[in-house]
Amino acid sequence: MTGLSDAFNRPINYLRISVTDRCNLRCTYCLPAEGTRLLPHSEILTYEEIATIARLAAELGINKLRLTGGEPLVRAKLTELVAMLAEISTIDDISLTTNGILLKDYASELAQAGLKRVNISLDSLRRDKFERITRHRKLSEVLQGIEAAKACGLSPVKINMVVMRGINDDELVDFANLTIAEGWHVRFIELMPFATENPPEGHSTGGKTNLHPQFMPAQEITRHLSGLGTLEPCLPIAGNGPAKYFRFPHATGTIGFITPVSQHFCFNCNRLRLTAEGRLRPCLLSDEEVDLRQPLRDGAPPQELKQAITEAIRRKPGKHHLSEGATTQKRHMSQVGG
Repeated sequence: MTGLSDAFNRPINYLRISVTDRCNLRCTYCLPAEGTRLLPHSEILTYEEIATIARLAAELGINKLRLTGGEPLVRAKLTELVAMLAEISTIDDISLTTNGILLKDYASELAQAGLKRVNISLDSLRRDKFERITRHRKLSEVLQGIEAAKACGLSPVKINMVVMRGINDDELVDFANLTIAEGWHVRFIELMPFATENPPEGHSTGGKTNLHPQFMPAQEITRHLSGLGTLEPCLPIAGNGPAKYFRFPHATGTIGFITPVSQHFCFNCNRLRLTAEGRLRPCLLSDEEVDLRQPLRDGAPPQELKQAITEAIRRKPGKHHLSEGATTQKRHMSQVGG
């Protein structure tokens, strides 16, 4: 393993892998109600192709993998991919981001296959509001999935809440209280602009990043929590993502803030993203991509594929340009897994 760095001397050791563009929810900030055009199965990377890319990336210096979607658990036999990835000796962390609906059915076998931990998206604890945001009545399944993940050792279980003014910001204290009462690890995520053609109640800014009516910066989120006590900085519980972590006195759980808009973390970005159809994306908020699927299917030798991965890293920008109103135009959030 040689180690990887981009043109700005940022170490690159983390690959997010979207295994599907399909999802069993229609969250208002992510997808229109009717969904989007789905990729034909033939265009989606096979598990063997994903494992090949992961293995080559690991030989270059990648040692952390995260499986995303769409919703990754809607893809059949995901445990087989996890097992393949777990066989790569230099990969020391395999995690999963999921909406949790199917997790109760697969948590145990995923853990046995080599999955280490999960992040679960949950934007409301109230059934009516959960249905409004996701367009489905599946809150009970998500809560069961959280408990199933804890029971089989997929820990720490992190709960991701996208904060939307006027939609779920009245539940901030409820989520924060769970870090005290139940030991939850909650991350509050700023609503992020993504694809200007997304629905109005979503990752869309019309070029005015800071004026989106539902956007709430982390500083304001923190003020909502002041009645629970003083947040004390703490070390990350696991992983190497962008969240800044805090803890209330006597809480066993933690609170994280992910601030792509108000306090961007591009200066220490350590990741690449592989789309479901095999394009390597150096930055979530840029349309720059490098195709790996075609050379892989054309029988390109390993060294050529490694050069393509290195080329993607070379193209990684120094930062996003949300403050200038620039957002990605080609993909919905659901197509790259966040």
